Amino acid sequence: MKQHSASRLFAFALCLFLAAGSVQAQPKPRIAVFSGPLATIHNSTPLITGNKAREQYGLELLTNPDGSATRYDHLVPQRLAAPVEIFIEQHSAHPLERDAAYLYGPPDGYQDAAGQFHAQRQSDDDKAVYRVTLRPEDGLYLLPYMARQGDGRAWDGDCARPGVPVDQCRQRYFPDASRIFEEIDRGLAGVAENGRGNMLSSMAEFDFYRALPPGGYTRGLPASGRTDVGEGDIPPEVLGEDFFRPLVSATRYEDLARVANRVHKALNSARYSGAIWLESSTSVEETSYWLSLLIDTTIPIVGNASQRPNRELSADGPFNIVDSAIYILSDQWADDRGRNELGVVVIQAEQIFAARQIQKSDARPGGYIATGDHGGVLGTTGAPGPVQIYFTPQSRHTWRSDVRLPELPEVVNGVHQRAGRPQQLEVRIKDADGWLLGEAVPRVDFVKTGEYIQDSSDPKAQDEPDILARIERNLTNHPLAGFVAEGLAPFGLTSLSQEQALEVAAFSGMPVVRVGRGNAGGSAAQLNPRHVVITGNNLTATKARLLLIASIMKFGSLPPARDPTNPTEEERVALHEAIARYQTVFDTH
Repeated sequence: MKQHSASRLFAFALCLFLAAGSVQAQPKPRIAVFSGPLATIHNSTPLITGNKAREQYGLELLTNPDGSATRYDHLVPQRLAAPVEIFIEQHSAHPLERDAAYLYGPPDGYQDAAGQFHAQRQSDDDKAVYRVTLRPEDGLYLLPYMARQGDGRAWDGDCARPGVPVDQCRQRYFPDASRIFEEIDRGLAGVAENGRGNMLSSMAEFDFYRALPPGGYTRGLPASGRTDVGEGDIPPEVLGEDFFRPLVSATRYEDLARVANRVHKALNSARYSGAIWLESSTSVEETSYWLSLLIDTTIPIVGNASQRPNRELSADGPFNIVDSAIYILSDQWADDRGRNELGVVVIQAEQIFAARQIQKSDARPGGYIATGDHGGVLGTTGAPGPVQIYFTPQSRHTWRSDVRLPELPEVVNGVHQRAGRPQQLEVRIKDADGWLLGEAVPRVDFVKTGEYIQDSSDPKAQDEPDILARIERNLTNHPLAGFVAEGLAPFGLTSLSQEQALEVAAFSGMPVVRVGRGNAGGSAAQLNPRHVVITGNNLTATKARLLLIASIMKFGSLPPARDPTNPTEEERVALHEAIARYQTVFDTH
């Protein structure tokens, strides 16, 4: 077991001590923060016009479901435009503060019933107060939300009215993570267990990258307004191309190249002690595994997600982010040479998951499991107590990965249909600078089986028109392609007709990986030596797909048979030899 040298509280207190200048402070470590797609952890609650504004402008007040008046006006983090002097009632921060009044110093003065401030008490009804000036440079404050629509109506949701086009709606998703980190530091999401704020900035400096952000600048943004590490103006951005929001846009194959290139370039700048990747709770497991396979780095990468938006009651994202920074700075991921030996991890609800094993199981904080029945929770982040690591993965990752970006060739063999049969051709997967080309990312489709699925007692490949159609499509449009077959648990067996159709795919140059359905505890096995499939170990189908995409970019397509429906014995032997290279990767990653 590895154990962090200091608890979360001690580490946080030490950072504050150094920041205060009580000892000679060292330069803070720097962490890269990447904004990924569809991310609830990047989301916020709707901006609803508050009752202060509704009263001021004669609008209908917000009420409770039973029609009664709401007790409080809700508050939203906002910035002051100018300094303002306020008076804070003494002993109002806790119900039992007054019980310990004898421990307190005197107030700054007293406020009478008319609201006038006096240095000395004027009557028994005067309130003891603290006098303070709030300034814009202080940062965000929780304030009433006063904004209205252009026509004077109140905002009651994200859009001007229900059902209007997207250009009449506001975005909830932040364009990068800088605002999230600021709100955490200001204590607007809660404070540290020792009662202090600045939980992130006391530990490290952060750079923000818009890798595949969930929020975009549809009207563009001048360089002077940028908060990330990019340079220059941002031109108008398009949903589904430049940023990706749930339900209305989805990421594409080419975005896998964009992710790998942007993260790899940033982390190989030698500026960072670690990185945090923020993404949707439903897909952070996939991108984290992709980063574990492709990024050649010895520093830690942590995937983060949340099940609840920022500013919602008990939002889990801020806690996961703080825990990720603590994990990165703990060095508990390092081997005796300072290299990351745990690979990419995902930290959720104080558990440290290996990216290879994590899977979302439920839409609630902590709703994650480790797949495969053979571990996957590597440790905990404490609370209370230190970061602890219990297990070290044996699968290859990051700087040890055989499919990491620098290990991929510039050109591989693909396959396309020519003169009525599949033939090989060269496919360039990297540009002149060594970065992945989005259009070359291999297409990998899923095939799923179950019992009682066979059409007849005489199964044949023609019973699977969907598989055959995808083979034909790939031969026409996608020279790098493959299939993942999710069969019966744990061995990954498919129906006989699917098996025959997938054999046609393999002899057409498209590697086929077989895995067990669900979170199989056992490993998929090669039960028939004549089968021309790769066994996917105990990977889930989604993880096997990503490893197959990376492997195709490493090895290229399989050697196609002259007639994929009737291969020769020599062609079968050649195919098995090619599959063996793939199998080595699936056995070790």
